[in-house]
Amino acid sequence: MKKALLRILSYVLVAVVAATATFTFCTYTDQGKLEELRDILDSYYIGEMDEKAVEDAAAGAMVEALGDLWSHYQTVEEYLLYQDAMSNSYVGVGITIAVREDGNGLDILEVTANSPAQTAGVQAGDQLVAVDGTDIQGMNTTEVGTLVKGKEGTTVVLTLIRQGQKLDLTVERKRINSVVATGQLLSDGVGLITIVNFDDRCAQETIEVINNLRSQGATALIFDVRNNPGGYKREMVKLLDYLLPEGPLFRAVDYRGNEEVDSSDASCLEMPMAVIVNLHSYSASEFFAAALYEYDAAVTVGEKTYGKGYFQNTYPLSDGSAVTLSIGKYFTPNGESLAGVGLTPEVEVPLTEEETTKLLSGNLSVEEDPQIQAAIQAVKAEKAT
Repeated sequence: MKKALLRILSYVLVAVVAATATFTFCTYTDQGKLEELRDILDSYYIGEMDEKAVEDAAAGAMVEALGDLWSHYQTVEEYLLYQDAMSNSYVGVGITIAVREDGNGLDILEVTANSPAQTAGVQAGDQLVAVDGTDIQGMNTTEVGTLVKGKEGTTVVLTLIRQGQKLDLTVERKRINSVVATGQLLSDGVGLITIVNFDDRCAQETIEVINNLRSQGATALIFDVRNNPGGYKREMVKLLDYLLPEGPLFRAVDYRGNEEVDSSDASCLEMPMAVIVNLHSYSASEFFAAALYEYDAAVTVGEKTYGKGYFQNTYPLSDGSAVTLSIGKYFTPNGESLAGVGLTPEVEVPLTEEETTKLLSGNLSVEEDPQIQAAIQAVKAEKAT
C-alpha cells in the first residue's frame, strides 16, 4: 500500500453522518489526518473498496493540488504510454487511420515504410472494417487503435475491403520508430525542416535531414517547430551545438538553486536560417528558437510562443506508476526566462482559424502557409546581404 500517496485523501471530502449512529468512533491522536481517514474507510465503509482506484485517485489529486500545470501523476498504464511517447516509438503495425464519412469502418491513409503492415500487404486506400473479428463500425480512431495495438510479437487480423473485395491479413505487432524530423527542398535552395518534438533521436534525425538537404543544394534553412511540445534538453542542446558557435546554449536552475550551463563548441553551421513558432511551441522548441535568435543565427517568424519556463523530472513509483514534477527553471543563453512570457517572433504572422485548422490536420500546403512564406522571404533577404 502506498501510504505516502494516500495522504492526498485530505483532498477528498468525506462526510460522516452520525445523528442516529449507535457506535462510537475511535479517536486517533498519534496519526495524521489521512491515516485516520484511511483507518475509518477500512473499518466502517460498507461497500467494496477498489484499492488501486483509491490509490490512483489519491495520488492524482495530491499532485493536482500543487496547482502546477506541468506536474502530474501517471497510472501504470499512462506511464507505459508516456515512455513510448518519449522514445518516439510504439508497438503496433504501422498504419494511419481516419474515420470514414459514411461511418462504415476507417480509411487507411498511410502505411509506414518497412512496417509490419506493409510487409503483410496492407495498402493506403484500404478500408478497415474489423479487427480480430470485431466489427469496428461506429468506433473512433482511439478505440480502433486500442484494438490494433498489443504486446510486441503477437499478431492481429485486419479485415479490409479493397476494390470491393474483403480480405483478412494477419499482421505481427512490432516496435516502430516514429519519424521525428522531415525535410523538403523548396525553390531557390531553401530547405524546410519540420521537427515534431525534441524527444529521443531528435538531434540525430534533424542533423541527418540538414545534411541531406545540403547535399541536394540547400543554401538556407527553415526550422518549423510549430505545435512542437518540446522534449529532452539533451536533444535540443545537441542540435544547437551543431548549429551555433562557441558559447552558452542553455541555462537551468534546479530546486536547490544549482545552475547548470550547457555550451557549444566552435564548430557551427553558417548559412541563413529562420525558425517558425506559434502558441503551441512549448519548452525546448521555444528555447531552441530563442537561442538561435540570441546568437543572431536565425530570424524568428510566426506567433508568440506559450512560455513554458519550468522543467520536469519523472519519478517512477514502486507499482509501475509515476509522478512528473516541475523541479527547476530554464533560461536562454543570455539568462532570460520565458516562463509566462514566451518568445515574440521578430516577424509576426498570424494564421486565420481556417489556416490553423489545416495546419493541425497537415493539410496546409507550403504555398498556402503565410508563415512559411514569410520565413522564405526572411532567409532570402539574409542570402542577399
